[in-house]
Amino acid sequence: MSVFIIAEAGVNHNGDIELAKSLVDIACDAQANAVKFQTFKASDLVTLNAEKADYQKLASKNENTSQFEMLKKLELSEDDHKILINYCNEKKILFLSSAFDIESINLLDGLGLEIFKIPSGEITNLPYLRHIGLLNKKIILSTGMANMEEIKEAMKVLTDSGTSKNNITILHANTMYPTPMVDVNLNAMLTIASVFGVSIGYSDHSLGIEVPIAAVAMGATVIEKHFTINNMLEGPDHKASLNPLELKKMVSSIRNIEIALGNGIKRPKNSEKPNIKHARKSIVAKVIIKKGEILSENNMSVKRSGGGISPMQWFSIIGNSASKDYQIDEII
Repeated sequence: MSVFIIAEAGVNHNGDIELAKSLVDIACDAQANAVKFQTFKASDLVTLNAEKADYQKLASKNENTSQFEMLKKLELSEDDHKILINYCNEKKILFLSSAFDIESINLLDGLGLEIFKIPSGEITNLPYLRHIGLLNKKIILSTGMANMEEIKEAMKVLTDSGTSKNNITILHANTMYPTPMVDVNLNAMLTIASVFGVSIGYSDHSLGIEVPIAAVAMGATVIEKHFTINNMLEGPDHKASLNPLELKKMVSSIRNIEIALGNGIKRPKNSEKPNIKHARKSIVAKVIIKKGEILSENNMSVKRSGGGISPMQWFSIIGNSASKDYQIDEII
């Protein structure tokens, strides 16, 4: 099954529906499977005086504004969602969005979404998890900031609410923007797979495209990566996002890795079969050998090209009589 690549537009539309549509265009051009936004009501998501995270402060011209003030400008209305869903349908790319509150879950459900992406920050939100679990939809669960016990508890809420474990994919993640390489810990993704027995993936916030490509080689079935139209725009996520060319390169690289992984069966491929004759060796005459002469290490050698008796038969040949005359380097 092909890796499901989510181009994470997030809030990089900056509250502008036309910019949001441009992000859809970029995701389409990169040939991602889905483009994902974020659905929330700032008043339901954050208190009025909640501070911004450090990375959010660094990305803002006004560090003193609250999370609420920042997020209020980044809300998408119900009409915005309908416009974007219709536009995605026209462009033949799947629309996804992460809901951050129960009202937003209901909005996305009413709009017909079949896949619900749970952001890392909601993994300890029991009422939220239960509400999504009751929908019995496909779920992609991000696990940034979480330990294994918290993932276990979230999975129990989701499955106890009626969602089959087979419909849940767990994404390993680190929520620092950008994530330092020393903190990526891709092997944790394999631990999640081993413990929970579910499909796994990786939500990447590191710089560049190496880590998601490596995650695919390690077995990720879903990759999520932020992208933007311009890294210099003001907003919390632009600087840690891929530009359009990088997004396209990531997708094409992942597709190449998928092909390169192959079927796991070790045998000569058609592309290399012609080289067998030229790279492997045969048993040949080291010196002139007369018919009837006993073949030995003194009169035989091993050289390219292949096609004659394999050197693996060396000790089976020694001691036999030559059936004909051989010239130097002639295949026995």
